[in-house]
Amino acid sequence: MPAADAVVIGVDYGTLSGRALVVRVSDGAELGSAVHPYAHAVMDQRLTAHRSEPLPPEWALQVPGDYVDVLKNAVPAALREAAVSPEDVIGIATDFTACTMVPTRTDGTPLSELPEYADRPHAYVKLWKHHAAQAQADRINELAHARNEPWIGRYGGFISSEWEFAKGLQVLEEDPEIYAAMDHWVEAADWIVWQLTGEYLRNACTAGYKGIYQDGSYPDADFLHALNPDFSGFVTEKLEHEIGQLGERAGGLTAQAAAWTGLPEGIAVAVGNVDAHVTAPAADAVAPGQMVAIMGTSTCHVMNGDRLAEVPGMCGAVQGGITEGLWGYEAGQSGVGDIFAWYVENQVPGSYSEEAESRGISIHELLTEKAAAQPVGAHGLVALDWHSGNRSVLVDHELSGLMLGQTLATRPEDGYRALLEATAFGTRTIVEAFNASGVPVTELVVAGGLLRNAFLMQTYADVTGLPISTITSTQGPALGSAIHAAVAAGAHPDVSTAGSIMGGRRKNAYTPQPEAAAAYDELFAEYRALHDYFGRGTNDMMRRLKAIRRRAHAQAVTA
Repeated sequence: MPAADAVVIGVDYGTLSGRALVVRVSDGAELGSAVHPYAHAVMDQRLTAHRSEPLPPEWALQVPGDYVDVLKNAVPAALREAAVSPEDVIGIATDFTACTMVPTRTDGTPLSELPEYADRPHAYVKLWKHHAAQAQADRINELAHARNEPWIGRYGGFISSEWEFAKGLQVLEEDPEIYAAMDHWVEAADWIVWQLTGEYLRNACTAGYKGIYQDGSYPDADFLHALNPDFSGFVTEKLEHEIGQLGERAGGLTAQAAAWTGLPEGIAVAVGNVDAHVTAPAADAVAPGQMVAIMGTSTCHVMNGDRLAEVPGMCGAVQGGITEGLWGYEAGQSGVGDIFAWYVENQVPGSYSEEAESRGISIHELLTEKAAAQPVGAHGLVALDWHSGNRSVLVDHELSGLMLGQTLATRPEDGYRALLEATAFGTRTIVEAFNASGVPVTELVVAGGLLRNAFLMQTYADVTGLPISTITSTQGPALGSAIHAAVAAGAHPDVSTAGSIMGGRRKNAYTPQPEAAAAYDELFAEYRALHDYFGRGTNDMMRRLKAIRRRAHAQAVTA
């Protein structure tokens, strides 16, 4: 058994920064943390890592060296804040956004770090919200249904443009030289563990949810050949590798990684994982029926079930994808906090900024306060939360945002509230899909930065008709990683047990208000009418507008 003062470190890699958290294994006490922002942030308009070259629409790239900098800076800083000895650290674990892909050579060197490829966008990390592979995803889905591939139902009938195969096919078809130079197509969740241990090991979570790994195999070579003859060897040549189970020890910390972090060489490094999935045990919410919504720039919905079902538009059902012995389900919304941030940055007049500043509050707080004073439906608006496409249940990143009902009397707080409600409607759509498929959702557990907005949480309770529980930690993914580190180090027997000791939630923090819930039923019916009209093929205007945008961009680049 570890000493009473033994600690572990969880490192959460988000969209813009990485956070390290020091946690005591005996009771989950969070002793110290630190955040390190990525120097290059997200490259979605220009390749700023190399002469600031322009990027096409829907791209989102990152620099892998920024991830290593988190280990070098955030981990030592968290240790200092915790005031613990490095010798008390028995394990470290990481989680990552997904699907975030790194093209590497055999030894793990990212292609973007090789001088000959530094000016090639496809050599860089493709972040989870890189949506430029939608055309490839469409072909994968069409072929899978035409061939009645058995795995397509495990993903709700759709493979996303965010995932490994669509992004890999895009590299092949748009930069075959980079594809040929790529020895491994690596999830960032596994690449960072590779840097810590010196050994490459794929994790069962991303392999199942993002890599179409079901029942011990990937899509076969005949399927890949039908997509593109040069893609037939993708699995065997670029993707396939040994798979580690969640909570297992991936290896020991190397001397180099020990020097980066200030931690003892040889301590346990856990198998990699995804930010959303590690959060479920951090909220002590791994029982069937407990859907965990990790709400930040996007929202990922994860839950366990005791049986396999095919839920339309889900992101996957994976045996042991969250915890051992249960089927892990995933769904999600590609834009939530990102939408609110876009609105504040682009749609709010200066007078609101001045008012917020004079009162010492943020614009988000000001808009929320004004919006909360309205009765349900008073703004006369309904919005679609597709500004970053739709992950579930339509799985289509050619879709875009919409707000209907604006008049000359519409105010900024009206639009803001309509967008808050739209994301709640999106979550209700997901919940209803699970309920209708025999995977009942009985409790919605919220984690992530957005739970600080009490009005938003109450809106979600009223819209979904579910009690909302909230994670007790403000750093759910990092705590979840720490829980996996404790299991990998042998401090607890399994992830569920560790979560019950180190994690926690405030049960039924928000409950539905009957009058508001009834009013939202009426608005939700209008949302669903718009959702189906633009999202299920009746009107493909959103796709056509994106095609026009791409043509205009291409003409501007060549002019």
